[in-house]
Amino acid sequence: MSGPQTPEPALDRQGDCSTGSGDEGAADGIQHSHRMLSFSDALLSIIATVMILPVTHMEITPEQKSDKSVQNLLATRIAVYLMTFLIVTVAWAAHTRLFQIVGKIDDTLALLNLACMMTITFLPFTFSLMVTFPEVPLGIFLFCVCVIAIGAIQALIVVYAFHFPHLLSPQIEDSAHRALHRRHILGIILQGPTLCLAAACFSLFFYPASYLLMATVVFLPYVSKAAGWCRDRLAGSREPPAHSLEFFTFDLHEPLSKERVEAFSDGVYAIVATLLILDICEDNVPDPKEVKAKFGGSLVAALGTSGPQFLAYFGSFVTVGLLWFAHHSLFLHIRKVTRPMGLLNTLSLAFVGGLPLAYQQTSAFEKQSPRELESVRVSCAIIFFASIFQFAIWTTALLQEGETLQPSARFGGREHAFMFAKLALYPCASLLAFASTCILSRFSTAIFHIMQIAVPFAFLLLRLLVRLALAALRALRGLTRPGRTQPAPRAMDDARAPLLPAPC
Repeated sequence: MSGPQTPEPALDRQGDCSTGSGDEGAADGIQHSHRMLSFSDALLSIIATVMILPVTHMEITPEQKSDKSVQNLLATRIAVYLMTFLIVTVAWAAHTRLFQIVGKIDDTLALLNLACMMTITFLPFTFSLMVTFPEVPLGIFLFCVCVIAIGAIQALIVVYAFHFPHLLSPQIEDSAHRALHRRHILGIILQGPTLCLAAACFSLFFYPASYLLMATVVFLPYVSKAAGWCRDRLAGSREPPAHSLEFFTFDLHEPLSKERVEAFSDGVYAIVATLLILDICEDNVPDPKEVKAKFGGSLVAALGTSGPQFLAYFGSFVTVGLLWFAHHSLFLHIRKVTRPMGLLNTLSLAFVGGLPLAYQQTSAFEKQSPRELESVRVSCAIIFFASIFQFAIWTTALLQEGETLQPSARFGGREHAFMFAKLALYPCASLLAFASTCILSRFSTAIFHIMQIAVPFAFLLLRLLVRLALAALRALRGLTRPGRTQPAPRAMDDARAPLLPAPC
């Protein structure tokens, strides 16, 4: 009899998706924000990923093909792409944190969020202007105006939600310091748009300063944290206020949940894989008139001329898929995502987003092409950085393994050596391929294709190879200690035993 009296209101206040409370809220025009957040996450991951398209579709005139300026132009576009990708991920993280504060939505908040998403979808156009005309202020100015508009709409969402406290999360709704919370949240949200306002002003007369200020938006949380650490060292640590604002601040050790990071990352990987096949559909479907005129109506012969493009597509897709698989395996063993791990994951995703560029570079291989070696090295560099940041996530997690990792992946755990090998495979392979092209530049294309073929087979045999390597190390350790007959400590034996093949 007493069961229904208390739990249902508590669940409704926490924003859980119970059927009864959801129906009651929908009748009042109030909804939970879960589906809207899923829609926003999907849209933001798409926007972040399609930023690479202006770089991949860069047109090079015949007189530029051997010109050094092409390399500088490509490097500039890649740098601008990385900066804008990171700015979009900052907007995604800010949006996620914002809706940790706003627990429920009504029609007005839904429309304001749609306005925010519409402004974000305009970012790829402004980015295209920036990479096409890097020294013209209009592209920079429009990009900064979009970021300012996004911040202004997010500020409107905050003001509106605090005007109707029942839309807020229970922690703030019940707080006696709502006005202080509102000022603090608005201050955080408007930091990035304020820097972009300064960047827009500088773009009118000194555009390099604009790029510097926009890059500062990405690293502002870490600059603020470093400044706070220095201030505490010089002036001594201050007593924390009685009313803590730690649940919405850039200084959180866990700013985003592991699940949200996984969802955003999966979106980026899925979209990158989709972009690869879109390029195939656009560039490699023969024209009927050309098939009839050049190949006597034989579609098979016409498609045969696109063999290198299809080979590059399958190799690039396998690379994307295996990088996702390594990311998936890594996050299976992660319990908690810290801020450094989140930054490293964002950097890894930025280079994963550059894999369509690697595909474009390698799909245009021609025999004795003057840009063949450069294309291979660019592709190897993109794969290396996309994978080395994954490896860095794991090594960073090992520094706090008791808090961030499952026991099986910690040092000495049964999956530790296997995770090390899995995450080190692509960095080592791409680095080896890059170094090989420095020595055997004439065979750069063959080296790259061998890497694309060998790595998937290495993944298939990796667990067996790791077990054999550990067994060999144990045997070698036994040979170097002939006088010792006592076994290793039991705790370490039990932790590492599952890596070895079980006795028949």
